Amino acid sequence: MNKYAPPQFSIKLLHPKYWGVWFSFGVLALFVNLLPYPLLLKSGQALGMLGTKLAKSRVKVAKRNLELAFPDKGQDEIAQLTEENLKNTGLAFIEMGMTWFWPTWRLKRRIRTTNFQQAIDFEKEGRGVLLCHPHTLNLEISARAFAVLGYPGSGVYRPNNNPVYDLIQYWGRTHNGNTLVDRKNVKEMIRVLKRGQRLFYLGDHDYGRNKSVFVPFFAVKDACTTTGANMLFSLTNCAMIPVTGFRDEKGLYDLNLADSIHEHFPKDDLAAGATMMNEAYEKVIMRQIDQWMWVHKRYKTMADETLPRGLRYKSQQ
Repeated sequence: MNKYAPPQFSIKLLHPKYWGVWFSFGVLALFVNLLPYPLLLKSGQALGMLGTKLAKSRVKVAKRNLELAFPDKGQDEIAQLTEENLKNTGLAFIEMGMTWFWPTWRLKRRIRTTNFQQAIDFEKEGRGVLLCHPHTLNLEISARAFAVLGYPGSGVYRPNNNPVYDLIQYWGRTHNGNTLVDRKNVKEMIRVLKRGQRLFYLGDHDYGRNKSVFVPFFAVKDACTTTGANMLFSLTNCAMIPVTGFRDEKGLYDLNLADSIHEHFPKDDLAAGATMMNEAYEKVIMRQIDQWMWVHKRYKTMADETLPRGLRYKSQQ
């Protein structure tokens, strides 16, 4: 039996213990399809503000991350960025529903592209592309946007422990031809790139010190950073393109492809490669700071192993 086989529906998933999950996603699907976009936008932001009352620890994490990343910003600006980021965090739930449950025509009319031709050109060359996408809060929309435009790719994901949630998540993320690769299935990631296809790569979080180096990320000089890009590039000679899909003031999502970075990528130097990746992520995140996932403890792993994990956040709890 293939341990990486996609989830399948079975009669067991109709057990009463899963009814709450089915009901919740059913309500979300109806909600995002029946309401006009302006109301969805306001609802998501209101949900985010409610979250600031119910999950105060996440608010503190976002604020602390912004303080660490941008020490030159004043407290008023940090507070404003934190508030906007939490609004967008609530909106991310609505945008996930839009991605999973909107019909293709409705999503497509909200997508705009910038510098997209290079992705098409690499496909014509038969060259795989590592789409280096940071953990923006509207990441789900970016992924489906590629497929909506006729250029599907593969996303790396972690199967959910709840089988119904996992089934719905898998179904929602594979619209229009996208596929999913289990995060532990590195061989399949390599095959995707060697076949000349696109693979979404989210290397901007702190995944722990295993297969990582400590290099600058914004103002923190020793941020724990994965070296996965070095490995994938060395084995496949893929193209590498930083990508974002930020929402603009009109409610349109700009699938923005920065210029490719593989031409000068130092594949044999792990620290230099991770540094270059972080610099690329920084550049695209700066386009819309408040739409990145600041609620994640990006700086929790310390370079000094004798220091406790999450030390930078202890005084904030």
